[in-house]
Amino acid sequence: MTNANITEIKSSAFTDISAARKSTNTVATTLVYATMGLAMIPLVWVLFVLISRGLGPVLSADWWTSSQFKIMYTQPGGGALHAIIGTLVQTAICSLISIPIGVFTAVYLVEYANGNRLGRITTFMVDILTGVPSIVAALFVYSMWIVLFGFERSGMAVSLALVLLMVPVIVRNTEEMLRIVPQDLREASYALGVPKWKTIVRIVLPTSLSGIITGIMLAIARVMGESAPVLILVGSTQVINWDPFSGPQSSLPLMMVDMYKAGTADAVVDKLWGAAFTLVLIIAVLNIAARFISAKFSVKR
Repeated sequence: MTNANITEIKSSAFTDISAARKSTNTVATTLVYATMGLAMIPLVWVLFVLISRGLGPVLSADWWTSSQFKIMYTQPGGGALHAIIGTLVQTAICSLISIPIGVFTAVYLVEYANGNRLGRITTFMVDILTGVPSIVAALFVYSMWIVLFGFERSGMAVSLALVLLMVPVIVRNTEEMLRIVPQDLREASYALGVPKWKTIVRIVLPTSLSGIITGIMLAIARVMGESAPVLILVGSTQVINWDPFSGPQSSLPLMMVDMYKAGTADAVVDKLWGAAFTLVLIIAVLNIAARFISAKFSVKR
Protein backbone atom coordinates (compact mmCIF):
# COMPACT_ATOMS: atom_id res chain seq x y z
CA MET A 1 0.00 0.00 0.00
CA THR A 2 1.45 3.35 -1.05
CA ASN A 3 1.75 6.44 1.13
CA ALA A 4 -0.91 8.15 -0.98
CA ASN A 5 -3.38 5.37 -0.25
CA ILE A 6 -2.64 5.51 3.46
CA THR A 7 -3.14 9.28 3.49
CA GLU A 8 -6.43 8.90 1.60
CA ILE A 9 -7.69 6.31 4.10
CA LYS A 10 -6.78 8.52 7.08
CA SER A 11 -8.41 11.60 5.57
CA SER A 12 -11.58 9.68 4.75
CA ALA A 13 -11.70 8.26 8.29
CA PHE A 14 -11.72 11.77 9.73
CA THR A 15 -14.07 13.30 7.17
CA ASP A 16 -16.68 10.57 7.48
CA ILE A 17 -17.65 11.66 11.00
CA SER A 18 -21.39 12.00 11.30
CA ALA A 19 -23.03 15.36 11.81
CA ALA A 20 -24.44 14.23 15.15
CA ARG A 21 -20.97 13.42 16.49
CA LYS A 22 -19.62 16.74 15.24
CA SER A 23 -22.47 18.56 16.96
CA THR A 24 -21.87 16.63 20.18
CA ASN A 25 -18.17 17.49 20.05
CA THR A 26 -18.97 21.18 19.50
CA VAL A 27 -21.42 21.25 22.41
CA ALA A 28 -18.98 19.46 24.72
CA THR A 29 -16.14 21.83 23.75
CA THR A 30 -18.37 24.84 24.34
CA LEU A 31 -19.44 23.55 27.75
CA VAL A 32 -15.83 22.94 28.78
CA TYR A 33 -14.77 26.46 27.84
CA ALA A 34 -17.89 27.94 29.43
CA THR A 35 -17.33 26.19 32.75
CA MET A 36 -13.68 27.18 32.67
CA GLY A 37 -14.73 30.78 32.14
CA LEU A 38 -17.18 30.57 35.05
CA ALA A 39 -14.46 29.17 37.27
CA MET A 40 -12.12 32.01 36.27
CA ILE A 41 -14.62 34.74 37.15
CA PRO A 42 -14.30 34.55 40.97
CA LEU A 43 -10.53 34.00 40.72
CA VAL A 44 -10.02 37.05 38.54
CA TRP A 45 -12.38 39.08 40.73
CA VAL A 46 -10.50 38.14 43.92
CA LEU A 47 -7.14 38.94 42.34
CA PHE A 48 -8.43 42.27 41.03
CA VAL A 49 -9.79 43.33 44.40
CA LEU A 50 -6.66 42.11 46.19
CA ILE A 51 -4.31 43.98 43.88
CA SER A 52 -6.37 47.15 43.74
CA ARG A 53 -6.81 47.32 47.53
CA GLY A 54 -3.47 45.91 48.67
CA LEU A 55 -0.96 47.30 46.18
CA GLY A 56 -0.90 50.79 47.65
CA PRO A 57 0.54 49.97 51.11
CA VAL A 58 3.24 47.60 49.82
CA LEU A 59 4.67 50.20 47.44
CA SER A 60 6.11 52.05 50.44
CA ALA A 61 9.65 51.11 51.44
CA ASP A 62 8.64 51.29 55.11
CA TRP A 63 6.24 48.40 54.57
CA TRP A 64 9.18 46.06 53.93
CA THR A 65 11.74 47.57 56.32
CA SER A 66 9.82 48.46 59.49
CA SER A 67 7.28 46.99 61.89
CA GLN A 68 4.24 48.36 63.69
CA PHE A 69 6.27 48.97 66.86
CA LYS A 70 5.05 52.09 68.69
CA ILE A 71 2.45 52.71 65.97
CA MET A 72 -1.24 52.29 66.64
CA TYR A 73 -3.11 50.17 64.13
CA THR A 74 -5.53 53.02 63.50
CA GLN A 75 -2.66 55.35 62.54
CA PRO A 76 -1.09 55.31 59.08
CA GLY A 77 2.54 54.33 58.71
CA GLY A 78 4.70 51.46 59.82
CA GLY A 79 5.25 48.22 58.00
CA ALA A 80 4.79 44.48 58.04
CA LEU A 81 8.38 43.34 58.52
CA HIS A 82 7.56 41.74 61.88
CA ALA A 83 4.75 39.70 60.29
CA ILE A 84 6.81 38.77 57.22
CA ILE A 85 9.68 37.52 59.38
CA GLY A 86 7.32 35.51 61.57
CA THR A 87 5.62 33.91 58.57
CA LEU A 88 8.93 32.98 56.93
CA VAL A 89 10.47 31.63 60.16
CA GLN A 90 7.44 29.50 61.05
CA THR A 91 7.08 28.20 57.49
CA ALA A 92 10.80 27.45 57.20
CA ILE A 93 10.80 25.37 60.39
CA CYS A 94 7.66 23.56 59.28
CA SER A 95 9.17 22.85 55.85
CA LEU A 96 12.46 21.58 57.28
CA ILE A 97 10.53 19.03 59.32
CA SER A 98 7.74 18.17 56.88
CA ILE A 99 9.55 17.82 53.56
CA PRO A 100 11.97 15.01 54.56
CA ILE A 101 9.25 13.16 56.48
CA GLY A 102 6.75 13.49 53.64
CA VAL A 103 9.14 12.50 50.84
CA PHE A 104 10.69 9.57 52.72
CA THR A 105 7.26 8.29 53.73
CA ALA A 106 6.08 8.41 50.13
CA VAL A 107 9.23 6.61 48.96
CA TYR A 108 8.60 3.87 51.51
CA LEU A 109 4.96 3.47 50.51
CA VAL A 110 5.73 3.25 46.79
CA GLU A 111 9.05 1.42 46.71
CA TYR A 112 9.20 -0.74 49.85
CA ALA A 113 5.78 -1.24 51.44
CA ASN A 114 4.37 -3.69 48.86
CA GLY A 115 1.04 -3.76 50.67
CA ASN A 116 2.45 -4.91 54.03
CA ARG A 117 0.76 -4.12 57.32
CA LEU A 118 2.94 -1.10 58.15
CA GLY A 119 2.28 0.35 54.72
CA ARG A 120 -1.49 -0.05 55.10
CA ILE A 121 -1.42 1.55 58.53
CA THR A 122 0.69 4.45 57.23
CA THR A 123 -1.66 5.00 54.31
CA PHE A 124 -4.65 4.96 56.68
CA MET A 125 -3.04 7.51 58.99
CA VAL A 126 -2.12 9.78 56.07
CA ASP A 127 -5.73 9.63 54.88
CA ILE A 128 -6.92 10.67 58.33
CA LEU A 129 -4.43 13.54 58.61
CA THR A 130 -5.42 14.81 55.18
CA GLY A 131 -8.90 15.65 56.46
CA VAL A 132 -7.90 17.06 59.86
CA PRO A 133 -9.02 20.71 60.25
CA SER A 134 -6.33 23.21 61.21
CA ILE A 135 -8.09 24.03 64.48
CA VAL A 136 -7.88 20.38 65.55
CA ALA A 137 -4.15 20.26 64.76
CA ALA A 138 -3.66 23.47 66.76
CA LEU A 139 -5.56 22.12 69.77
CA PHE A 140 -3.59 18.86 69.66
CA VAL A 141 -0.26 20.71 69.70
CA TYR A 142 -1.56 23.00 72.45
CA SER A 143 -2.48 20.04 74.65
CA MET A 144 0.84 18.27 74.02
CA TRP A 145 3.43 21.03 73.61
CA ILE A 146 2.06 23.59 76.07
CA VAL A 147 -0.14 21.76 78.58
CA LEU A 148 1.70 18.43 78.85
CA PHE A 149 5.32 19.42 78.23
CA GLY A 150 5.06 22.90 79.73
CA PHE A 151 6.51 24.93 76.87
CA GLU A 152 5.23 28.44 76.30
CA ARG A 153 3.19 29.65 73.36
CA SER A 154 5.62 30.41 70.56
CA GLY A 155 6.28 30.28 66.86
CA MET A 156 7.70 26.78 67.28
CA ALA A 157 4.33 25.53 68.50
CA VAL A 158 2.73 27.02 65.38
CA SER A 159 5.30 25.25 63.20
CA LEU A 160 4.52 21.91 64.81
CA ALA A 161 0.82 22.37 64.15
CA LEU A 162 1.57 23.27 60.53
CA VAL A 163 3.64 20.09 60.21
CA LEU A 164 0.51 18.04 60.86
CA LEU A 165 -1.20 19.86 58.00
CA MET A 166 1.72 19.82 55.59
CA VAL A 167 3.01 16.25 55.84
CA PRO A 168 -0.06 14.44 54.43
CA VAL A 169 -0.20 16.80 51.44
CA ILE A 170 3.44 16.12 50.60
CA VAL A 171 3.04 12.38 51.11
CA ARG A 172 0.02 12.13 48.84
CA ASN A 173 1.51 14.26 46.08
CA THR A 174 4.95 12.62 46.18
CA GLU A 175 3.36 9.18 46.21
CA GLU A 176 1.41 9.96 43.04
CA MET A 177 4.48 11.44 41.32
CA LEU A 178 6.57 8.37 42.13
CA ARG A 179 3.89 6.02 40.83
CA ILE A 180 3.84 7.63 37.38
CA VAL A 181 7.56 6.97 36.88
CA PRO A 182 7.68 4.09 34.34
CA GLN A 183 8.56 0.75 35.88
CA ASP A 184 10.82 0.12 32.87
CA LEU A 185 13.26 2.72 34.18
CA ARG A 186 13.58 0.88 37.46
CA GLU A 187 13.96 -2.51 35.78
CA ALA A 188 16.59 -1.18 33.39
CA SER A 189 18.58 0.16 36.32
CA TYR A 190 18.26 -3.13 38.23
CA ALA A 191 19.39 -5.02 35.12
CA LEU A 192 22.60 -2.99 35.12
CA GLY A 193 23.26 -4.02 38.70
CA VAL A 194 22.38 -0.72 40.33
CA PRO A 195 21.16 -1.13 43.94
CA LYS A 196 17.58 -0.23 44.70
CA TRP A 197 18.40 2.73 46.92
CA LYS A 198 20.67 4.22 44.27
CA THR A 199 18.00 3.65 41.62
CA ILE A 200 15.56 5.62 43.73
CA VAL A 201 18.04 8.45 44.36
CA ARG A 202 19.49 8.70 40.84
CA ILE A 203 16.57 7.64 38.63
CA VAL A 204 13.15 7.73 40.32
CA LEU A 205 13.39 10.94 42.35
CA PRO A 206 15.03 13.08 39.62
CA THR A 207 12.44 11.89 37.09
CA SER A 208 9.57 12.98 39.34
CA LEU A 209 11.33 16.03 40.81
CA SER A 210 9.21 18.62 39.01
CA GLY A 211 5.92 17.18 40.29
CA ILE A 212 7.29 16.70 43.80
CA ILE A 213 8.42 20.32 44.03
CA THR A 214 5.05 21.51 42.76
CA GLY A 215 3.29 19.50 45.46
CA ILE A 216 5.64 20.84 48.12
CA MET A 217 4.88 24.40 47.06
CA LEU A 218 1.15 23.72 47.20
CA ALA A 219 1.61 22.43 50.74
CA ILE A 220 3.65 25.49 51.72
CA ALA A 221 1.01 27.79 50.23
CA ARG A 222 -1.65 26.02 52.28
CA VAL A 223 0.12 26.30 55.64
CA MET A 224 1.26 29.89 55.08
CA GLY A 225 -2.31 31.12 55.13
CA GLU A 226 -3.53 29.15 58.15
CA SER A 227 -4.88 31.38 60.90
CA ALA A 228 -6.14 28.90 63.52
CA PRO A 229 -2.70 27.76 64.74
CA VAL A 230 -1.39 31.32 65.15
CA LEU A 231 -4.49 32.36 67.06
CA ILE A 232 -4.13 29.54 69.59
CA LEU A 233 -0.42 28.79 69.81
CA VAL A 234 1.37 32.15 69.72
CA GLY A 235 0.73 35.63 71.02
CA SER A 236 0.42 38.69 68.80
CA THR A 237 3.11 41.36 68.80
CA GLN A 238 4.02 44.48 66.88
CA VAL A 239 7.78 44.01 67.21
CA ILE A 240 10.20 41.83 65.27
CA ASN A 241 10.95 38.49 66.90
CA TRP A 242 13.41 36.14 65.20
CA ASP A 243 13.30 33.58 68.03
CA PRO A 244 10.56 30.98 67.39
CA PHE A 245 11.09 29.41 70.82
CA SER A 246 10.43 32.45 72.98
CA GLY A 247 7.83 35.17 73.19
CA PRO A 248 5.03 36.29 70.90
CA GLN A 249 5.72 36.18 67.17
CA SER A 250 3.46 37.78 64.63
CA SER A 251 2.73 36.49 61.12
CA LEU A 252 0.81 37.79 58.13
CA PRO A 253 -2.39 35.83 58.92
CA LEU A 254 -2.19 36.96 62.55
CA MET A 255 -1.58 40.56 61.47
CA MET A 256 -4.71 40.41 59.30
CA VAL A 257 -6.72 39.13 62.26
CA ASP A 258 -5.35 41.93 64.44
CA MET A 259 -6.30 44.51 61.82
CA TYR A 260 -9.77 43.02 61.49
CA LYS A 261 -10.29 43.38 65.24
CA ALA A 262 -8.90 46.93 65.28
CA GLY A 263 -11.85 48.46 63.48
CA THR A 264 -12.75 49.95 60.12
CA ALA A 265 -10.49 52.99 59.98
CA ASP A 266 -8.88 53.66 56.61
CA ALA A 267 -5.38 52.97 57.93
CA VAL A 268 -6.51 49.66 59.42
CA VAL A 269 -8.21 48.53 56.21
CA ASP A 270 -5.16 49.50 54.13
CA LYS A 271 -2.85 47.50 56.38
CA LEU A 272 -5.19 44.51 56.30
CA TRP A 273 -5.28 44.43 52.51
CA GLY A 274 -1.56 45.09 52.37
CA ALA A 275 -0.87 42.06 54.57
CA ALA A 276 -3.12 39.90 52.39
CA PHE A 277 -1.40 41.08 49.21
CA THR A 278 2.03 40.51 50.77
CA LEU A 279 1.11 36.93 51.67
CA VAL A 280 -0.08 36.17 48.13
CA LEU A 281 3.01 37.86 46.68
CA ILE A 282 5.38 35.79 48.82
CA ILE A 283 3.60 32.58 47.81
CA ALA A 284 3.76 33.59 44.14
CA VAL A 285 7.49 34.33 44.36
CA LEU A 286 8.16 31.00 46.07
CA ASN A 287 6.17 29.15 43.39
CA ILE A 288 8.09 30.87 40.58
CA ALA A 289 11.40 30.05 42.28
CA ALA A 290 10.34 26.43 42.77
CA ARG A 291 9.37 26.08 39.10
CA PHE A 292 12.74 27.52 38.07
CA ILE A 293 14.57 25.08 40.32
CA SER A 294 12.56 22.11 39.12
CA ALA A 295 13.09 23.07 35.48
CA LYS A 296 16.82 23.46 36.03
CA PHE A 297 17.51 20.29 37.97
CA SER A 298 14.83 17.83 36.84
CA VAL A 299 15.60 15.15 34.28
CA LYS A 300 15.27 16.36 30.70
CA ARG A 301 13.02 14.07 28.68
